[in-house]
Amino acid sequence: MVYDYVIVGAGMAGVSLAYRLPESAHVLVLERESHAAYHSTGRSAAMFVETYGTETIRALTVAGNDFFSHPPDGFSDQPILLPRGVLYVGTAEQQDLLDSQYEDWHEQGLDVSRMTAEQALTLVPCLDPAQLAGALYDGQGQDMDVHALHQGFLKGAQAKGVTLRLDTEVLSAQWDGECWDVQLSSEPGTVRTRVLVNAAGAWADTLAERCGLKALGIQPKRRSAFLFSPPEGMDHRDWPAVIDIGEEFYFKPDAGMLLGSPANADDVDAHDVVAEELDVATGIYRIEERTQLRIRRPSHTWAGLRSFAPDGELVIGHDTQCPGFFWLAGQGGYGIQTAAGASLLAASLLQKQDLPEPLKALEIDPAVVSPARFRT
Repeated sequence: MVYDYVIVGAGMAGVSLAYRLPESAHVLVLERESHAAYHSTGRSAAMFVETYGTETIRALTVAGNDFFSHPPDGFSDQPILLPRGVLYVGTAEQQDLLDSQYEDWHEQGLDVSRMTAEQALTLVPCLDPAQLAGALYDGQGQDMDVHALHQGFLKGAQAKGVTLRLDTEVLSAQWDGECWDVQLSSEPGTVRTRVLVNAAGAWADTLAERCGLKALGIQPKRRSAFLFSPPEGMDHRDWPAVIDIGEEFYFKPDAGMLLGSPANADDVDAHDVVAEELDVATGIYRIEERTQLRIRRPSHTWAGLRSFAPDGELVIGHDTQCPGFFWLAGQGGYGIQTAAGASLLAASLLQKQDLPEPLKALEIDPAVVSPARFRT
């Protein structure tokens, strides 16, 4: 059997693309772990924030809003989006940064409002007034149910006949000018496919090299996070996510607890990453320094890998070195919120179709995310 598409990686990128492909296509999704969404997808802080990322990333986020807000019938029993809001806070030393960020977002037509320190304290009373000069509020920011979204894409793809193989790693692949012969860890012989899709996350460059192509310089970066108890006597459930305007920390309500992070982005090799004690201690220090919270002991700590292309944009498109190799990688910290828009773009490019109208309306330029920008 010759597959039309073999997608490497069953995280959000891989399964969302599989969901978008036509039922007539023969599609195989490969996952090196024993269950899907083990790495970055399963460890995301899960926010839908239209003010987050580059212009193209924001546009891809907006492009998915309708899908997330009104998913197809049967896609999920749970809402994908839940109201949250995002409060960007700054000290007196960060006032210029607050001002410039507000002007940038205002010029881009984003619905962000200024807040005084007093107004911000009414939303999040645990903030330290002495360390708060002002804030910006994005009332459109929402929590995302990552598990429901991933399962909706995966089950929808499988309902179309997409096959998922777990515990299966690509060892190598050879291109003969028409198809790939892909050697897998789980079986002798090879699997043959017309197109190999690289949705391997932190292992995207590794996969490319195993297929005889040059790496693009996609760098995995560790981000640590932790859960801690909310303060007694304060109802934290409706607090917005609080993000330092300089991206030195964030915290937000999460399943009855508070989720915190130092918002770090530390270069690492691709691996099953865990939280570093120093990262957690740094996050606790920064949050305590700017709030009245006192974090005695986190109840849980973890880390995820956020993989970035050199210019910070996503990488979506055919490789100019081999037309049968398609990239869907470099999602950074934006892979969940861009999943609907990015998969729509990827499916149209993969099938060499015109861009769908929602993407045209947002003036999304495929050249911005094309891997061709790294090939000379």
